[in-house]
Amino acid sequence: MAGILAERPDARVLVATGSTPMGLYAELARRRAGGALDPSRITVYQLDEYAGIPPEDPRSLLGWLVRSFVEPLGIPLERLVPVPRDGDPDACARYDLEVDRAGGYDLAILGIGPNGHLGFNEPPSDADAPTRLVELAPETIRANAAYWGSPDLVPRRAVTVGMRGLLAARTILLLASGAHKRDIVRRALRGPVTPEVPASLLQRAADVRVFLDRDAWGEP
Repeated sequence: MAGILAERPDARVLVATGSTPMGLYAELARRRAGGALDPSRITVYQLDEYAGIPPEDPRSLLGWLVRSFVEPLGIPLERLVPVPRDGDPDACARYDLEVDRAGGYDLAILGIGPNGHLGFNEPPSDADAPTRLVELAPETIRANAAYWGSPDLVPRRAVTVGMRGLLAARTILLLASGAHKRDIVRRALRGPVTPEVPASLLQRAADVRVFLDRDAWGEP
């Protein structure tokens, strides 16, 4: 990622939250603090957000993005583009249009959900799905309960950048860790391409780079 940003210091970067990419972001912050990286000119696009959660809520994904990525990398807040957190269809359409007019995403940093979702693109999600309001799947609610304290407290709806936008990114980094991701990682990378496993659509993207720990891949 540091190499990509060195080549394109004004890159438009779609950034995920979640536990998996936190080590990446910490390393980038370390390099920035040491003078080896200057990401201050990139534009950061939020990948997803729980519907209706204000930025000041400690559980807000926007707040998490600011704390873990924007501030440690010295990126001005005015270079952060949030998704429309209310999921209004017109606002989501304008978001996509503005991204298209800007030239699309240069880089997308993604994790993978237990059901193969990217962002909150829950199955089934077609390759042309736009940014939109979605109902969260039961698997996603269970997986996110750790951040909220209980499945009953997890919001049932979220806003996500659509598959159309993220699949069109010039470069996609997919990160996964842990044995609990092993089955879905293999289905995404080696299984049939299907909207029922949205991450499998990455097989048709132009430039995808996958980074896994040994537990997430297992034996060949």
